[in-house]
Amino acid sequence: MVDSVLISGAGIAGPVAASVLAAAGVDVTVLEVADGVRPGGQAVDIRGASRVVLDRLGLADAAQDLGLHQRGIADVETDGRHLTEMTVETFGGDGIISELEILRGELAELLVADSRARGARFRFGTRIQQLLDRGDTIEALLSDGSSIDTDLVIGADGPHSATRRLAFGQNPDQQFDPVRPIGGYMAWFTAPMIADLDGWYCMYNEPGGLTASVRPGRTITQSKASLAFASQPLSYDRRDLAAQKAILRQRFAGAGWLVPQLLEAAEYADDFYLDSLVQIQLPQWSKGRVALVGDAAWCPTPLTGLGTSLAIVGAYVLGNEIATRAELPAALARYEEIMRPYVTTGQKLPPGGMRGYAPQTRAAITARLVSTRLMVSRPLRPLAKRLFFEKAEAVNLPGYSLQHR
Repeated sequence: MVDSVLISGAGIAGPVAASVLAAAGVDVTVLEVADGVRPGGQAVDIRGASRVVLDRLGLADAAQDLGLHQRGIADVETDGRHLTEMTVETFGGDGIISELEILRGELAELLVADSRARGARFRFGTRIQQLLDRGDTIEALLSDGSSIDTDLVIGADGPHSATRRLAFGQNPDQQFDPVRPIGGYMAWFTAPMIADLDGWYCMYNEPGGLTASVRPGRTITQSKASLAFASQPLSYDRRDLAAQKAILRQRFAGAGWLVPQLLEAAEYADDFYLDSLVQIQLPQWSKGRVALVGDAAWCPTPLTGLGTSLAIVGAYVLGNEIATRAELPAALARYEEIMRPYVTTGQKLPPGGMRGYAPQTRAAITARLVSTRLMVSRPLRPLAKRLFFEKAEAVNLPGYSLQHR
């Protein structure tokens, strides 16, 4: 029986697992390298089984209250005219823009507050520096000089997971890199409301593999923006924001629509974040007394729209399996048995992958627009929904209760 758990990461998956485990009487400590819950952030989709999980946690109404009001997604021309439109209702609330979208930081705050109320402890500004498997327990040496001896460490620390590197990186039998680039980069940041979006998430493509998007934010003066570009892997310092912004300026030089204003907004954004678009693919998500969940285990990339939903469901399943099974190996095996098919389905990229999202040529952009128009047409909607928008339901979620001990 697991009596204590150390979780690395206070984003989405970490607090969900903490809520489940703390409710079951497990002693839970959550570490987060940031000094607090990361505020703001981009909008994330809550789809399918993840809505069921929030309901079981008693958070459905609170999550609904945090929802952003958006009409749908539109491809736009240089002058802002809509070339295609896909409303929220087109696919019953489960299209590219889902019925429930929440700013990531606000969702994280909700989940952290819930797990704290159930008894989980949080230590911000702290990271794991070393893991020492002691057989019956595992010891984590922390960046503040302290250590924690625990039954299990859960890595919920994102696609660049330090926990994954510490636990799996020393395995001499591992002959592959779990980080799989899909051929592009994306920057996210908050910008002033520089155009009347009328509730639409507007997306603009330009030849050369460039994509810019803007969507409504929390207030009428704020928008959430992203700039993405197709590229082979680049070498840059992930801590050097000035260098990253210079990369964007160079890539998007001369681009149309709202791009010049977005580049200017990026210079002053206090939440600017640039990252490579990658998937994480591991043959197993646990090793000894370490388990991975969310993007640390299976990052599907933002292109799938399923990262948050997979994280919520995966953390809920992992927490419940640990809380209900006497033997840790059995709990981790069952966790993988339930989640592996769901993750495999969720990692399937939209048609064309990065080339579909950021086409290289004018002809490819036109083909993308035609494809979208066909997809939203009434005759093809049922087929499109079945092929592209039912992945979030593709898990047989056991009927766990929150309290097990």
